[in-house]
Amino acid sequence: MTGAKPSRPFRAIDTLGGRLRAALADPRHGDRRNNRNMALALVFYTLLWALYGVLAKAGQDVHPDMAELVTWAREPALGYFKHPPLAAWLVAGWFRIFPVADWSYYLLAAAMPSLALWIVWRLSADYLDIDKRILGVALLTLTPFFGVIALKFNVNTVLLPLWAATAFAFLRAFERRSLLWAVLAGLCAAGAMLGKYWSMFLIAGLVLAALMDRRRWSFLLSPVAWIMVVVGAAVLAPHIVWLVQNDYPPFRYVAAAHAPATLFASARSAVTYLLGSAAYVALPVVLVLLAARPDRATVHDMLWPQDPARRLAARAFFMPLLLPVFGAIAFSVEVTSLWSMSAFALLPVALLSPPRLAVPRIAVDRILTLAIFIPVLMTLAAPVIAIVIQRNGLPPDQTQGSLVAPWVEATWRARTSAPLRIVGGDNAYGTAFYLADKPTAFPDFNKAEAIWMDEARVTRDGMAMVCRVANAGCIAEAQRRAAVDPRGGAPVDVTVARMLAGYSEAPQRYRIWVLPPK
Repeated sequence: MTGAKPSRPFRAIDTLGGRLRAALADPRHGDRRNNRNMALALVFYTLLWALYGVLAKAGQDVHPDMAELVTWAREPALGYFKHPPLAAWLVAGWFRIFPVADWSYYLLAAAMPSLALWIVWRLSADYLDIDKRILGVALLTLTPFFGVIALKFNVNTVLLPLWAATAFAFLRAFERRSLLWAVLAGLCAAGAMLGKYWSMFLIAGLVLAALMDRRRWSFLLSPVAWIMVVVGAAVLAPHIVWLVQNDYPPFRYVAAAHAPATLFASARSAVTYLLGSAAYVALPVVLVLLAARPDRATVHDMLWPQDPARRLAARAFFMPLLLPVFGAIAFSVEVTSLWSMSAFALLPVALLSPPRLAVPRIAVDRILTLAIFIPVLMTLAAPVIAIVIQRNGLPPDQTQGSLVAPWVEATWRARTSAPLRIVGGDNAYGTAFYLADKPTAFPDFNKAEAIWMDEARVTRDGMAMVCRVANAGCIAEAQRRAAVDPRGGAPVDVTVARMLAGYSEAPQRYRIWVLPPK
């Protein structure tokens, strides 16, 4: 019935969301108080997702990709065999402050989307009123990219704040012709490339957005555009020199790991990339359409704004998101929708900036409440999720590094008083993460992967070697190396299995050798 009051549950929901909105849009204290309150809300958001990570992943170790980055962080370099170095640098800096532990790693991972949301909050002030700014941040929290997916810290997670910061600085530099913002845009763009080469689509997309703008000549003829280029090139130069000197290890890795796709396969992956990316953000888009019920003209204004500043922002959003489709076909490669996770910082601007789009305040309050409830409910459900994962099982390299590590340490201490510097063999990354001496890893004794390793270093520092008994190749290589120096003694066999809530994974038998240092 028109004019009827909401039921009691809905009144409670409206009150919760309304209180948060009021705290973030307090007209009495201006932007400073609102910014402080948003920062506090995002700190709480970070802690909540970090707690979820600790609880939901109680039956497993940190992901192998995360453990791998820790080894990279222990081997300072301008690049690594898979990716550029920024993610490893961030990990190195983080673990100078925090202990090397699962909880602190999940805290770092949860901080990445929260930092991106903070940048979105500041960026959207140029395009949205305060209620829409609040709504925009809330909508992004409803996508998996800014929650559960980001808890696996890797090069994709690092791009979340970097892409947001690059877009923010670029748009400010273009619109204001600001030299400071131009410097920041160059720094952020270079940082994004040092995070992952996928960021070439961001840079190409922003360049195209600028070239398609009617104001392009005034921009290109200003010092702003060239300051971006010079600063970005200067920051990237050391890494480029490293690439040349080391014969482009990441490119050789990609060529070896990913065979060229057929035209059909690359086209199919492009389609699934688009569909998957759309699915990831479907919930916030549908919520806005249901709440605002925009007419055709307003939808057209979302996709093709008439205002020059909004049109530039829309192009800066769509171009980096769509360019991988053409890249997949042009270069005969396959792309996945998960890689689009960093491309949605401008989604709130594209979705909410049409002046005629009106989202009722009660809808804003309810979406805010949903944004609060989802991480809270996920955290409450985390222990159950952990048990379900335990029952379904995970590969040994995701669960047993922490179980093998004490045996490795005890065997090493029994054979030598020297510190443990190198762990080689099966799941070396995962085992090294949990060892007190913070050793480096020599995974599968593969020097193409462990580009920091050479035989002189192994001889000087010694090495603990760990292999699953079922891994015949690892066993053979470890035995060959152990036979060279019998001082290490006989290998030690251990059997481990992770137990959680009465559920045990399949036991695995490992063999440990010690190669003492000389």
